[in-house]
Amino acid sequence: MSVKIHVSGQVKEAVEATVPTLVDDLVASSITGQDPALWGPEAEAEATKRLGFTEAVSASRPLVEEIVELREKLQALGVDHIVLAGMGGSSLAPEVITRTAGVELTVLDSTAPGQVEAALADRLATSALVVSSKSGSTVETDSQRRVYEKAWRDLGVDPKDRIIVVTDPGSPLEASAKEAGYRVFLADPNVGGRYSALTAFGLVPSGLAGADIGELLDEAEAIELYLATDDEDNPGLILGAAIAGTKPLKNKLGIVSDGTHIVGFADWAEQLIAESTGKIGRGLLPVVLDVHSPELGEKLPDLQIVRLVREADQFHLLPQNRHDGEILMSGSLGGLILTWEYGVAVAGRLLGINPFDQPDVESAKVATRGLLDAQPEPEAPVFTADGIEVRGTASIVSGVDTVSSAISNLLAATPVDGYVAIQAYVDRLALPQLEELRDAIAAKIARPVTFGWGPRFLHSTGQFHKGGPASGVFLQITENAATDLAVPDRPFTFGQLIQAQAAGDASVLEQHGRPVLRLNLTDPSTDVTSLFDSLT
Repeated sequence: MSVKIHVSGQVKEAVEATVPTLVDDLVASSITGQDPALWGPEAEAEATKRLGFTEAVSASRPLVEEIVELREKLQALGVDHIVLAGMGGSSLAPEVITRTAGVELTVLDSTAPGQVEAALADRLATSALVVSSKSGSTVETDSQRRVYEKAWRDLGVDPKDRIIVVTDPGSPLEASAKEAGYRVFLADPNVGGRYSALTAFGLVPSGLAGADIGELLDEAEAIELYLATDDEDNPGLILGAAIAGTKPLKNKLGIVSDGTHIVGFADWAEQLIAESTGKIGRGLLPVVLDVHSPELGEKLPDLQIVRLVREADQFHLLPQNRHDGEILMSGSLGGLILTWEYGVAVAGRLLGINPFDQPDVESAKVATRGLLDAQPEPEAPVFTADGIEVRGTASIVSGVDTVSSAISNLLAATPVDGYVAIQAYVDRLALPQLEELRDAIAAKIARPVTFGWGPRFLHSTGQFHKGGPASGVFLQITENAATDLAVPDRPFTFGQLIQAQAAGDASVLEQHGRPVLRLNLTDPSTDVTSLFDSLT
């Protein structure tokens, strides 16, 4: 078996108590047989059109040769650099696939003008762009496509030689792409975005970048039979029971990469877990941790640790690598992807939710579109200190006049079973140090802290933040970008788009009763120092 799982302590007890019932109920074979009734009558309509991931390996085999042929054709045209315009499930899988394979792929999943400009400035003459959007109407990818089309035309390059589209059949993007003469790959419409790693959405950009996608499918195929079998050794059943079967439920899931050869797996799993389970006030919150963080699992009773290790038998041979109560996993990338897809589907059944819908993701999109259409004057800050404009929920920002005190108010509002979510709507190439805020805030509060780059996280953990348990507090960071960039043939710029996305998301969070602190860096390169100073 290409994937191995070791459980102990309370998790082992949960697995031993839960898996036999899953076996008796024929859950594994029913998932493989695409039985939509597994998650209850309310989920049946959505599940009917979302279980195609169980056939992704066989369905995707013909793509491999097509992708390799296209890669060779692009290379003959002098293309040596692949850029991916995609969000959420359209970008996270190619990111982990190519990083693990050690091949270069520029993932453009931001609307920060500086980040878009940096991508355009990088080997434009020898680049090709993969535009991935399941719905075909994603505002981020549409804007990125438009700016690349203009840049190539300005350079004298025909965009139809450089743009490849991945979308669902019948989407608006399919029609416009074919009219423009672009190469189009149609994905399986019966696979949801976060389950699409082994479909065209994961394979096209990864294969064009040089990853061995045939081997990836081989890895997944090696575990398929085990995942489909109603047996107590089925890793999908064990994983589902381990993450969703503990009593009381440990609803924070810390993911640690401990020497595994796979790079960035936790970022991909984050979306699969959060968007699949975070709804109707329930869910599992994924928390990406570094290798030095697992001791949090001992301190926080509601935090379950999943540790990815290097060798399939490492945790059997080396007792010092065992951690009582943790879930230890190892395996190939393709095997782990398919195992987690099954495991999260099983977890949905145990949690009593529909793991295939995302009812709260659209709300932030609607709020963003409203702000872009109305173009209202920016909300005045409650106060400005050290160049940082402060806005937010009245209970957090009223009566304070320093950034430090506002942050203290936000952290103090964290429920005893809650978490802190940091959301940075900035150019992450210019301000990568913002990710260090996670550890800085974790040092001040004994609760899990997550970090997301906006707007990318809106297509992943954004569903959990609004639809999951009402236990989060939110620190939103935005910036006044030094430069802006127009979106061709649209009445807004990238700077206006990312600000609207941030403001729209904050408004929806507050409508859901979530405390929000919004900090805008008016001079990002200088104000970021003041921000860190406010935490000390």
